[in-house]
Amino acid sequence: MIVTTTDSVEGRQITGYKGIVSGEAIIGANIFRDLFASIRDVVGGRSGSYEKVLRDAKEAALEDLQRQAEDLGADAIVAVDLDYEVLGKENGMLMVVANGTAVTLS
Repeated sequence: MIVTTTDSVEGRQITGYKGIVSGEAIIGANIFRDLFASIRDVVGGRSGSYEKVLRDAKEAALEDLQRQAEDLGADAIVAVDLDYEVLGKENGMLMVVANGTAVTLS
């Protein structure tokens, strides 16, 4: 499955539009990760644990997006957009939403 943020696939022609597809992932942050991330914020540097959570959430949302497109018989998803939000009490949850258009290609 081709997944792209562009509105076309180079070298291929879009032959049909299957519809808008979306994938969501909501992941809770771990209290120990929060503690170590806040320590890292004080001393500087990158928070590898939060970066991993972001990557995992993005991958889960994209996998969900691709499953929907496959169910529609699509060859690709174009114009993919990723949105990140924090939710829950004290912003303890991370939500990633991926949206795009499922298409068939020649």
